[in-house]
Amino acid sequence: MPITISQRALRLCIKPLVFTLSLLPFVWLLAGTMSDTLGTNPVETLTHETGEWALRFLLITLAITPLRQLSGQSALLRLRRMLGLFAFFYAMLHFITYVWLDQFFDWMEILADIPRRPFITVGFLALLLLVPLALTSTNSMMKRLGRRWKTLHKLVYIIPVLAILHFLWLVKADTREPAIYFAVFLLLMGFRAWKQRR
Repeated sequence: MPITISQRALRLCIKPLVFTLSLLPFVWLLAGTMSDTLGTNPVETLTHETGEWALRFLLITLAITPLRQLSGQSALLRLRRMLGLFAFFYAMLHFITYVWLDQFFDWMEILADIPRRPFITVGFLALLLLVPLALTSTNSMMKRLGRRWKTLHKLVYIIPVLAILHFLWLVKADTREPAIYFAVFLLLMGFRAWKQRR
């Protein structure tokens, strides 16, 4: 008989543990920046790592529902909001790194860069779509929006595609990593489609 995760265990143990683990990439990058151990091009490392972690958290968030269905642990759904906010957190760090350390707040150049380079266009679009999801993640906003909240949060199925496309167009030659992320995304979507058909 499977052991069910209690709400108390989730609140006191699992949530703090997941929160701490989710912060570790940020701590590692911060420590690497302060100790100058991020390689010969630290700005590129920061940009790459924050972007990848944003994408990873998007996929982890999407994986919560299949994991809940496979394990029968409905308490896992309580982690989804936090993981989604961490995806937004790392996406914002990715954007701030680009704006601050790459472009030095040259807003005219940034505004020209967005439509000029397709990978920046889709990346910026993915970030814009993440903003309303983050802003409406509270219980009060869920109640206020009602059914519209679910409709709005279906954007979570579009954003990873844009993020993977952003990554693919950035790397150009070595497409193995974007291909792996896309395969994971297709697997998660395929599982959802299979469950709905059943």
